[in-house]
Amino acid sequence: MNLIKIISRIKLLNFWKLFILTIPHILYIWPTYRATKNCMKISTEHFGSKHYQNGQANAFRHALWNILIITYSRSAKNHFERALRWAKKITDWHEVTFFSKELPMKMDYHNNEVGRALFQKHFRFSEEQFVHTLLKLTKKAIKIDKDTDLKLLKNQLVYISDDH
Repeated sequence: MNLIKIISRIKLLNFWKLFILTIPHILYIWPTYRATKNCMKISTEHFGSKHYQNGQANAFRHALWNILIITYSRSAKNHFERALRWAKKITDWHEVTFFSKELPMKMDYHNNEVGRALFQKHFRFSEEQFVHTLLKLTKKAIKIDKDTDLKLLKNQLVYISDDH
């Protein structure tokens, strides 16, 4: 994860939004960074670079990212609901900041929500149990297009393009 390269892609207004977002949640910054780094490592271990595309591996990564942000942030302040809200806020900021295509954003928002819902349902799971569960869900992920009603796929991971 090249932090300089990532930072260079952020517009000044989005830096300001990040600053405003993180000030009340300062204790979540380090856990979120750790969660992000570990999520990338795990995703690469299981899928190589495929998780950078819009396929099933990407769906896995987004759901796992939210689970790990909540897990690590929750241990920072030990507040389940706050960590859950934080994961939504920071991943929503990420989508708005780095992406602009409608369908990939819808896919990512959906998979982020699947991860948060899975955490709520199985909050006592270990990290390994979440990874195992997500790997099973990834195999059953549904391919979507612009006409897909994501409300009908509430607890399922979704993807746009096949992993090559």
